[in-house]
Amino acid sequence: MDGFESGARGVRLRTVDVAGQSGYSVQQVRDLERLGVIPAAARADNGYRSYTAVHVRALSAYRGLAGAMGPADARRLLAELRTVTLTEVASAVNEVHVRLARERHEALRALRALEAIRADKEIAGPEEERDTMTITELSTALGVRPSTLRFWEQEGLVTPDRVTSLRARRYGLAAIRAARIVAALRGAGYGIPAVREAVDCLHRPDGPAETRRVLLRRLDRIALRTVALLRAGADLAEVATSAAASPAAPDA
Repeated sequence: MDGFESGARGVRLRTVDVAGQSGYSVQQVRDLERLGVIPAAARADNGYRSYTAVHVRALSAYRGLAGAMGPADARRLLAELRTVTLTEVASAVNEVHVRLARERHEALRALRALEAIRADKEIAGPEEERDTMTITELSTALGVRPSTLRFWEQEGLVTPDRVTSLRARRYGLAAIRAARIVAALRGAGYGIPAVREAVDCLHRPDGPAETRRVLLRRLDRIALRTVALLRAGADLAEVATSAAASPAAPDA
């Protein structure tokens, strides 16, 4: 429609028009309206819904945000859009960018840890006592709490050696290597089952290569989510500025 393509907000659209413009079904449009993803449609005397181009832009913004941050968070953000300031909207979107950047950083950190482990194995000699770490030393080196290392131990991710008389944990080189990978993968957003699979892979001949492929796929997904967020940007800006420009309710 020329009215929508030119950005005219006054063109009235039927539900079927919005569905055709947005790529969602008629029922999905109604459901997303009910969830607050798009503003409530105006109602004619006969009860029919009447939408504008802003509703289509909101649906387009939702599609991109859902790809970047997940449907639940995208619904929450768009539902809150009409109750917060433009500054708060910009801050929320910035936080998504920061989250994606952090996930990318942690995935790259995991790749670097993997390469370091491979290098360590190639040059490693016999393990000596000075090569081991206490739970305090290892937790400090990884930037995690000792309780986190104990949890990883319970989950079978990192297995320390124990000094039987004192029940004190000491971590050898293999455990330290595993802990480095676990810390990086957890920081990159991997759940325990996926981390366990990656750690188990390290003990197989092709394990490091498979773990590397997993991490590269993770980076690819982060890139796609980032692109989805960028695509949502213009639509979200239009919806946000439209909400900010809407006349406030008169004071009682």
